[in-house]
Amino acid sequence: MTDALAVDLNYRKLWLALGWLLVGVVVYASLTSSTPETLPFDDADKFGHLLAYAVLMGWFCQLFWSISDRLKLAAAFAVMGISLEFAQALTGYRSFDYADMLANVLGVAGGWMAIKTRLRYSLSAFDRYISAVTAG
Repeated sequence: MTDALAVDLNYRKLWLALGWLLVGVVVYASLTSSTPETLPFDDADKFGHLLAYAVLMGWFCQLFWSISDRLKLAAAFAVMGISLEFAQALTGYRSFDYADMLANVLGVAGGWMAIKTRLRYSLSAFDRYISAVTAG
């Protein structure tokens, strides 16, 4: 599967919609006044930042296969992560943190690296499974 848009996906529109929902969840979680529970160690929230952006990048890389599209995605998610940190500083109830920016960008890079493994076929395999189940 080398197609730039991964056209073999039967539920491509659904996967795109879920991807945009994930983006919305990250934006909401970044700007809401209630912060999620963190792991019991210093700077544990950085793990959450890294994981969130890795998931975003990994998800969308399964939908867009060309290098140019992936570069655009990486840039967009990195800018999103940096911009949300500045937006947090304006809220009055969240804080600005360069380390969070770094974790976001490292998450984008990690998601791209993960997609170089067999994980790149996970959404395609799930899509085929759902198609087989619904076909009867």
